[in-house]
Amino acid sequence: MSQEKNIEFQPLDVSYEVEGRKPKIIIWSKLRDGNTAVIEDRRFLPYFYAIPVQDDNYIEKIKREIERECSRKKIACMVQVNTKKYFGRNIKVLRIVVEIPEQVRQIRDAIKEIPGVEDVLEADVRFSLRYMIDNDMKPFRWYSAKVKELEKGNYRVHKVFEMIDGPRELEAESAPPKLKMFAFDIEVYSPAGSPKPSQDPIIIIGTMNGGIKQFYTVEKYDKKVIEDFAMKIIEEDPDLIVGYNTNSFDWQYLMERSKVLKVNLDIGRKMNSPPSMSVMGHVSIQGRLNVDIFNFVEEMTGTKRKTLDEIAEYMGVMKKSERTLLEWYDIPKLWDSGKAGIEKVLAYNKDDVVSTYRLAEKFIPFGIQLSGLTGIPLDQIMAASVGFRLEYYLMRKAFKYGELVPNREERGRETYKGAIVLSPKPGVHENVAVLDFASMYPNIMIKYNVGPDTLVKDENCSPEECYIAPDVGHKFRKEPSGFFKSVLNELLQARKKMREEMKKYKPDSPEYSILDERQKAVKVLANATYGYMGWQAARWYCRECAEAITAWGRANITSAIDKAKKLGLSVIYGDTDSLFVENKPESVEKLIGWINDELGLEIKVDKIYKRLFFTEAKKRYVGLTQEGAIDIVGFEAIRGDWSEIAKDIQVEVARLVLEEMSTKKAVEHVKNVIEMLRRKEIPMDKLVIWKTITKRIEEYEVDAPHVATAKMYESYGLKISPGDKVGYVVIKGGGKISEKVKPYFAASLEEIDVDYYAEHQIIPAALRILEYFGVKEIELKGQSKGGQKSLMDFFGKSK
Repeated sequence: MSQEKNIEFQPLDVSYEVEGRKPKIIIWSKLRDGNTAVIEDRRFLPYFYAIPVQDDNYIEKIKREIERECSRKKIACMVQVNTKKYFGRNIKVLRIVVEIPEQVRQIRDAIKEIPGVEDVLEADVRFSLRYMIDNDMKPFRWYSAKVKELEKGNYRVHKVFEMIDGPRELEAESAPPKLKMFAFDIEVYSPAGSPKPSQDPIIIIGTMNGGIKQFYTVEKYDKKVIEDFAMKIIEEDPDLIVGYNTNSFDWQYLMERSKVLKVNLDIGRKMNSPPSMSVMGHVSIQGRLNVDIFNFVEEMTGTKRKTLDEIAEYMGVMKKSERTLLEWYDIPKLWDSGKAGIEKVLAYNKDDVVSTYRLAEKFIPFGIQLSGLTGIPLDQIMAASVGFRLEYYLMRKAFKYGELVPNREERGRETYKGAIVLSPKPGVHENVAVLDFASMYPNIMIKYNVGPDTLVKDENCSPEECYIAPDVGHKFRKEPSGFFKSVLNELLQARKKMREEMKKYKPDSPEYSILDERQKAVKVLANATYGYMGWQAARWYCRECAEAITAWGRANITSAIDKAKKLGLSVIYGDTDSLFVENKPESVEKLIGWINDELGLEIKVDKIYKRLFFTEAKKRYVGLTQEGAIDIVGFEAIRGDWSEIAKDIQVEVARLVLEEMSTKKAVEHVKNVIEMLRRKEIPMDKLVIWKTITKRIEEYEVDAPHVATAKMYESYGLKISPGDKVGYVVIKGGGKISEKVKPYFAASLEEIDVDYYAEHQIIPAALRILEYFGVKEIELKGQSKGGQKSLMDFFGKSK
């Protein structure tokens, strides 16, 4: 028997196995020296709760009946009477402990049917998550434990231990050990269209983990390519495997192709553990964190096209002009064309894997901090929705506060009145300050103790005892502090402390970077709380809470607007948690002070516009910041169903109007672009219109342009499913638009219908701004100079 000792470790992930009739928790970890370890814990047992009628005599009877039910099902169980909180109310509960996780599922429904049992709770909490919650264990945090060393067995790690005592969390006094990261990207040879693992080989697997290595086959026999790739992973032993859209494509293809070729894709830190689909919808690799960077990108709003080359350019890791670009349908032809073609495909793959690795370097630090905060492993954190991330955090806090976790229920959609949005003052305004309420909704929840456990439904409650929401009348007890108030106070205080701590370090230091990523993760969780309460799938769903929060939000904005006017500030626009006002610094400071003191909310100047243009419509404006940047909100420039050329036109027109104050230059620019289009000088990718397919192709009754395009995609062998985007261009010819579209990859510049793009993309996009200044469509077509008003006519128009 090996000697007991203390170790310090950092969990990456937690899983479990059942050996005989006992569960074994497996903690995949990194040690202080950077080595890998598995820590097994055999001391933890699965359990769940039953809520009995609150009668002490009857509770004992129900307890005995549960024990009999266990016996009937040949399940050894232990039933304990505990006191817990349920929606803030102290109740007696029965804690049912069983031998193995599967038994929870086997007996929970039978127990729910026992007379006197009102409900069964926490029976759907996964066993590994249960262990992490109960032991307050989170990824990327340091812990100590007393252990004894075991034989490695079938683990591919440096050390294997059994936990004797612990774990205990340590102060996060140092940065985590560096994770070994490994990026990969595959290319498939599919001359007949959409790749099929049953027949189409993988011709390249590009990898990067510091150096770049490509495994490829000119002969198109890919068994050795996959085997060499798997061996490379074992040799390099990465903690983290990253890819781009790999959960949906690369891993799925590799797993299916391996079955066809009878390759054992044995790449986990446990022998004979090939990748598999997990309950969270991501591909799981035992002992390694498989992270799809596309999951991070999906939540980005700054760019509509989310291809790897577009995102790499957007994030500044690789310019499209500096990389090899190919279309999917060119790969087979190039691969068959000889050395030069093969080298081009290899260069394309290399650029893809380098882009993936560099994107991971940018995104992973935030993921690590969000994982450490919520307790969700890094490979699952971004695959999970924002609601689920917050819910995992709430479940941890519920355990800490002695609160039972409600069950998830199916609910129908309920609507309620949302935030206030003022009608803007149309025209061009100079020197405008945008004031943003900091975390308005979380602060409202704290101030008014909003939560399902403090909501008073059927009782009378005076203003001395309850906060009463304006407009909707929902009541919330002032005392004691509710679950959500306590959680939010912790989150906001933690973020404040982190931001104070950041001031001690230089912005380029690792300490500053870790704290910055952590405070961003906290902000994301805090800001999700209001939306979570109105989410039908939420365990802590509370429509009245969400309704009351927006009611208080509307009242706060209205009060702030009234005060601004009394201070002599013209209010130009207001939306949810922000106000656009004249930038009179002294008056703005007074307004900020009043909001802080009287409303108890924090507000700050978020942005100052040198010039700002509003139409009559809400949520639609164009601004020129003091730094010279153009912000476009609510116009075509940020919509996904317009071509890039239309978006580019709108941004440049906005710049010329607001920066150079010249509609004449803007009109000339539009004409020049149309002429360039006629001369075939505009690249094809600027003309593509992207649209999402929302249902199966056969369910569409009308052949809209994107539906017609999707059908053409399928004729090229590309399968289109709901949620996929299709890209098309409009070509010359007669008939409806749906009869004049063509997939972008199958069209040439010679076919483009210039008149369509001029009249239905370029000119309308420009006119959305220019028509307000008296510019007519005919002028953009070059047929008249017209009589434009001076831009000065529009300044302060509605003041």
